[in-house]
Amino acid sequence: MRAAWLAGLAAGLAALAGPVAADESVPRVMSLDSCADQYVLALAPREAVVGVSPRADAPDSFLRAKAMGLPKRRTTLEAVLGARPAVVVRQWGGDARLTAAMARRGVRTVSLDDATDFDGVRANVRHVALALGRQPEGEALLGRMDADLARAAGAGRGRSAFYLTPGGYTAGPNTMIDAMLRAAGFANASTQAYFAPAPLEQLVLNPPRAVVLGFFDLTRAGADRWGPGRHAALRQATRGRVIASLPGAMLGCSAWFAADGARVLAEAAQ
Repeated sequence: MRAAWLAGLAAGLAALAGPVAADESVPRVMSLDSCADQYVLALAPREAVVGVSPRADAPDSFLRAKAMGLPKRRTTLEAVLGARPAVVVRQWGGDARLTAAMARRGVRTVSLDDATDFDGVRANVRHVALALGRQPEGEALLGRMDADLARAAGAGRGRSAFYLTPGGYTAGPNTMIDAMLRAAGFANASTQAYFAPAPLEQLVLNPPRAVVLGFFDLTRAGADRWGPGRHAALRQATRGRVIASLPGAMLGCSAWFAADGARVLAEAAQ
């Protein structure tokens, strides 16, 4: 009887004490833009995340489900100071003045590089993981990425594939799209570096043998909804040639989930 009473007392005291405190070995962290959101959501424990960007749960956010319920913060010094992070992760969010102002107040900024290949992604993951003291989690994430890349390797057998967005743009060398195509064993039909308008008339007259679509799952106003990439003549010319349509959430940021895109392309090649 006495043992049961003591057990009940202990349970009551535990309930009064409230939830278990967050792991203080992980610094309070905030992300300033949708690409930084992905790295923070993947690597930081939820209780350490004191803010994400306003677009963290948007349709083109890969980890939008994990962002649900987390506080959204604007990219201002006032928002940062109110959240009291020890570490802020950014790619394009904020500017040099904001970074300097945060540094003067003891807030560390981790800036992501604009990765154009999987080595760049590895560097970004390790950079954030080190800042958060989450190196094992970072290496586990990269292990899954490398496993997807290994499964995708060589599937395209060197065939040429052309990438196209609703806005009528394509991607050449020095882009993550190019890295995804090559990881799946495809040759990129676009040879102009970076992103550029697609040669739509040429595509209609001489359609590529294989087309990879990107962002066509997102319906947006303006150029994307009525863009050249959706033109009826182009749809007719590429009919039966589209091997994969990659979702915007897989393409919006240069991150480890680009390997998921390579795996999708490899599966389409089989």
